[in-house]
Amino acid sequence: MAVLTVRDLTVDLMTGLGALRAVDGVSFSIDPGETVTIIGESGSGKSTTAMALLRLLPDDLAVIGGHAEIAGRDVIGSRRHVAALRGRTVALIPQDPMTALNPIATIGRQMTEAIRLSHRGVSKAQARERVLDLLRAVHLSQPERRLKSYPHQLSGGMLQRVLIAMALSAEADLIVADEPTSALDVTVQAGILDLLLEIQERTGAAMLLITHDLGVARLMSDRVHVMQSGRFVESGAVEDVIDRPQHPYTRKLLAALPKLGSWDDPGTPAVPRPQVMKEGV
Repeated sequence: MAVLTVRDLTVDLMTGLGALRAVDGVSFSIDPGETVTIIGESGSGKSTTAMALLRLLPDDLAVIGGHAEIAGRDVIGSRRHVAALRGRTVALIPQDPMTALNPIATIGRQMTEAIRLSHRGVSKAQARERVLDLLRAVHLSQPERRLKSYPHQLSGGMLQRVLIAMALSAEADLIVADEPTSALDVTVQAGILDLLLEIQERTGAAMLLITHDLGVARLMSDRVHVMQSGRFVESGAVEDVIDRPQHPYTRKLLAALPKLGSWDDPGTPAVPRPQVMKEGV
């Protein structure tokens, strides 16, 4: 059975000029162990789709219609259902690691609280050991030291690993990753994407990936939905959509990618080869 099923999802945002249709009748599903990516430019509606499914949009600013189920439970008709699923059956990796954590609480305190909220009856000592195991699982250097650190004391790559560890603590069936590498430099992005693939292979979790990066989509996805102005304009297996695009909008996205000449082409200006950063970024 699909972990996530969405049919004819609509989201109307209330603005000073009236209702704006941000998501217009999208339908898709995600099976266990599968990664489905929604890709599009900023403002296309991809993050709004994810936030609507998690019911993280304010009721007075967003009207949600259609049908969606996570693990067989309706999440559109009632906030009560999705509230019981968040942090347990479904976990979120938010977009900006620099602002996603409480700046006045240590990493250890925030992760310990998250574990004790999602796993009732776990003691502080047990939660602390679980936090250390999770930080090691995401390859964060010196995990014992990081427990006492505040968010501003860690780099963007380290914070993203902490957020991934917090998502893992829920042992969720579905992980929603909203632009998980957009705030990171290219070398750190590669490490985070490898980590997500490793975790998915180990846990078998399904993943809804939101991104504007076609390179990320190609690496991570089983299936891709290309979104423009709130609608899916092209959907299919990642190889078909990226390598053989049918819709003009998808072709424009691919044409917008920067292209580099060959390293061995004598007519190409010399460009320094990128240096791969060591573990711990």
